[in-house]
Amino acid sequence: MRPQRTSIYAVTSWVRRQPPKVKAFLAVVSGMAALVLLRFIVHDHDNLFVAAEAVHSLGISVLIYKLTKEKTCAGLSLKSQELTAIFLAVRLYCSFVMEYDIHTILDLATFITTLWVIYMIRFKLKASYMEEKDNFAIYYVVVPCAVLALLIHPSTSHHLINRISWAFCVYLEAVSVLPQLRVMQNTKIVEPFTAHYVFALGVARFLSCAHWVLQVLDSRGHLLVALGYGLWPSMVLISEIVQTFILADFCYYYVKSVFGGQLVLRLPSGVV
Repeated sequence: MRPQRTSIYAVTSWVRRQPPKVKAFLAVVSGMAALVLLRFIVHDHDNLFVAAEAVHSLGISVLIYKLTKEKTCAGLSLKSQELTAIFLAVRLYCSFVMEYDIHTILDLATFITTLWVIYMIRFKLKASYMEEKDNFAIYYVVVPCAVLALLIHPSTSHHLINRISWAFCVYLEAVSVLPQLRVMQNTKIVEPFTAHYVFALGVARFLSCAHWVLQVLDSRGHLLVALGYGLWPSMVLISEIVQTFILADFCYYYVKSVFGGQLVLRLPSGVV
C-alpha cells in the first residue's frame, strides 16, 4: 500500500506544480477519458442517471447522519440548502404541469429532506451554524439565473411562465453549490461528513452530466433538436458541464486526502 500511496503522492505533487492552464487541460482530458470509459462500460446510459440519483441519496444520508448523530451543522452552508430548495420547488411545479414522471417523486423526496435540513440548521442546531463563514450573497446567482431564464428558455408549446420557470431551475441548480464552496474556502478545513456529502454531490453531477453528453453523442445531436431550437439546447448541456466542473477542484483534493489517509480535508487558498 505504501508504494501505491507514494506514486499517488508523486502524481498529485506534479499536478499541483503545473500552471492553471495545464491543470485545466488535464481536467478536460481526464473528463473526456472518463466519458469514453463510461460509454464502453455502461450500455444503457439511463443507468447513469439512476446512479447519479443513488449517489446523491447517499450524500443526503451522510448529511442526515451528521445532523442527527453528530448534533452539529458546522461547515454546512444554509444558503446552498436554500438555493437547492428553491430550484427543487420550481422544478416540482414544472414537473406537475409539464411532465410528471418517476423523477418527480425523487425530486419531492429530496425537496422534503432539504426543507428538514434547513429547519435543523435554522432552529435545532443554530448554535453550531457558522453564519460568518456563510457569507455568499445568493442574489449574485438568483438574479443572473432569472435574467438568463427570461432571455433563453425552452421553445416548446407549454405556457411561457412554465418554460421560463424550467430554465430558471436548470440554471440555478448549476450554481447552487457555490455558497457551500465559499464556506469551505473560508474555513480551509473540512470535516469528514461535510467532505463526503460534497464529494457525493460532485460524483452525482458528473454522472448526470455524462448521461446527457453520451445521450447527445448516441443520438448524433438529435436529442438537442428534440429539446427545442435556439440557444436553449446548448444551455442545458453547458449547465450540466458547469455544475460538474464547479466541484471538480474540490473532488481532486478530496481524493488526494483519502489516498493520503487524512480524515480531515485541508483546502489550500484559491480552490474555489
